[in-house]
Amino acid sequence: MRILAIDPGEKRLGLALSDPKRIIASSYGVVIHKAFEDDLLSLYNVIIHNDVSLVVIGQALAEDGNATSSSRRAKKLGEGLKSRFNLQVVYYDESGTTQEAKKAALLMGINRKNRRGHLDNLAATILLQRYLDMITTQRAN
Repeated sequence: MRILAIDPGEKRLGLALSDPKRIIASSYGVVIHKAFEDDLLSLYNVIIHNDVSLVVIGQALAEDGNATSSSRRAKKLGEGLKSRFNLQVVYYDESGTTQEAKKAALLMGINRKNRRGHLDNLAATILLQRYLDMITTQRAN
């Protein structure tokens, strides 16, 4: 079963999926934010069509570890997925994923115009790969 990572933004939800063995993360795309219930249904369709058993949601905390407006949005999204669809949801630190996504886009040769915009799916991929690496390390110990 796969893992879906969500990088929740104000306008878009970046998505990434693991392979079935939960080793490699791949970009899946974005869900354009419409309304909360619509977003949940869009995500649920992705979950059902890709045999997802776990959802990892990026959570950006303040430097002091306290909640931010974006971490509260992430929590609301996760609670919505749990309560409506009985899904397993975990929150994972997304600090620095957008900056890494920008660097990766530059290294991939994506032109400046396209780098300015929507790197949400790439940030979700980085988030998921970090999570996969963490669980792989935990299994090894």
